[in-house]
Amino acid sequence: MKSFTIGEEFYLDNRPFKILSGAIHYFRISPDDWYHSLYNLKALGFNTVETYVPWNMHESQEGVYDFEGILDVEKFLSIAQDLGLYAIVRPTPYICAEWEFGGLPAWLLEKQVKIRSDDPDFLTYVERYYKVLLPKLAKRQLEQGGNILMFQVENEYGSYGENKNYLRQLKQLMEAQGLTAPFFTSDGAWQATMRAGSLIEDDVLVTGNFGSKGKINFSNMKAFFQQHDKKWPLMCMEFWDGWFNRWKEPVIRRDPEELADSVMEVLAEGSINLYMFHGGTNFGFMNGASARRDKDLPQVTSYDYDAILDEAGNPSPKFYALQNRLKEAFPDLDYREPLIKETMAIEAIPLKRKVTLKGTIESLSRPSTHFYPKSMEELGQATGYIFYSTQLPRDKEEERLRVIDARDRIQVFVDNQKVATQYQEEIGGDIMVKQQTELSQLDILVENMGRVTYGHKLEAPTQRKGLGRGLMADLHFVGDWEHYPLPLENIDAITYEAEWQEGLPSFYEFEFEFECQNPQDTYLDMSQFGKGVAFINGYNLGRFWQVGPTLSLYLPGSFIEKGINKITIFETEGIYQQGLSLKNHPIYKEIEGENL
Repeated sequence: MKSFTIGEEFYLDNRPFKILSGAIHYFRISPDDWYHSLYNLKALGFNTVETYVPWNMHESQEGVYDFEGILDVEKFLSIAQDLGLYAIVRPTPYICAEWEFGGLPAWLLEKQVKIRSDDPDFLTYVERYYKVLLPKLAKRQLEQGGNILMFQVENEYGSYGENKNYLRQLKQLMEAQGLTAPFFTSDGAWQATMRAGSLIEDDVLVTGNFGSKGKINFSNMKAFFQQHDKKWPLMCMEFWDGWFNRWKEPVIRRDPEELADSVMEVLAEGSINLYMFHGGTNFGFMNGASARRDKDLPQVTSYDYDAILDEAGNPSPKFYALQNRLKEAFPDLDYREPLIKETMAIEAIPLKRKVTLKGTIESLSRPSTHFYPKSMEELGQATGYIFYSTQLPRDKEEERLRVIDARDRIQVFVDNQKVATQYQEEIGGDIMVKQQTELSQLDILVENMGRVTYGHKLEAPTQRKGLGRGLMADLHFVGDWEHYPLPLENIDAITYEAEWQEGLPSFYEFEFEFECQNPQDTYLDMSQFGKGVAFINGYNLGRFWQVGPTLSLYLPGSFIEKGINKITIFETEGIYQQGLSLKNHPIYKEIEGENL
């Protein structure tokens, strides 16, 4: 049986082993494309794949577990092993990963627990999850005939806390479920984060995260090791070969040759995990947000990351630049030609039906009435939208309305006319309305645009989504609200019998027939639509927004069925087209300036 140990070097079957790893998140890629991406990792010359495990996908509803389809981590690991790839798995409660709430399930927000701590209640939820998850991984460890080399204890904890008891208890929970492979932590490669986030005193390997200046960062790590009399191999657990993108900001690009130089600098001294090798897509509502003092900055649906493979899994210029350099330095590695998928385009897909949200909301949502508005979490909802409705008496000719503490984006309607759209920094500002009747219908659509993934705001009140404290008319809070949760997990219930009204949030159904056996990847052109989410045959492809930088949504060919296919658009701004197109390339909006 094979063995993997850590001494002054990594050892595979007692022989020195350099880890050449690339990050591929199974939950961001269609299962039909796992082989394609993993093969291309092997083709680059690499020997290991790394992946996170997202708690909030595997247990999106408390106590209900899902390991099917895109969440079948065991199948993903099996394909990797069949290709001759080893694996590094990061099954930590928190993953960051620019993923909704850093991978933590939103239902924790209603549990009154201190996340990422040794709070016994928090650890009880972690343990319950681990009892389901970890046995699936334990049997896939290298020494049990699988391909897993190492497990992560916590993720960049030194950028959040320094509770070593918490880290030790996580490790003990993992060991209790049969994990025996070496453990590691990963943090920024400087003294403060390594000291706070590691378990170096417990002989847990310390790895670093950075995207350049390999010699300097490894020098910092060596100095930290020396303080604790450790002679360990050096490894960059996250070498950032690109970066993620946020709405309204320009796409970040990195020069392929400069990247290759930086990677070779790391490989001259240690091992590497390229973050990302293949980024994939934040399908559904699973994009995260960057925390800022005054507001959060939601990330886009694409997780292309300007990575070694593009969003569809095809080699980018970085693949070839890096492979050429690897061949020079390590001529004996197993290099191959990468697999490349073709793309297709379909024009003029006709609009078949449309209906306003209010015209079908009773079929989509089970309403409840509460005097004070409830948050998304109080209603047992994790992501998506909530529609709030009440009656507003007319007290004077022009009324001042204010929405207090709603998150993240609101649209306010009076008698089915939109009177305001406000985003985080605008919420709370005056909304002046002139009511036409003595008693008006007042509706508010609230969108959760994604919870933060990293930093000090993980436990902040801003991560609880919905109407907040409510709506004020004049100087008083308005009560008696109808609540319509809209997670949009099942859009089959949409009915199109009601009349459509211009300018209101609406559903648009497009239909096309595909007769070929093997549909190719494509990109849904959303450049002529405002803001919302798109579905193919009921599957949520993710968010779109005309502010850019992305104006299309990646559509894997495996999501297209032979025969009739339905594309459903939920658009909130009243901006739509009578026809829809699928393009053979992504569409971007040119945005000047620098990312924050």
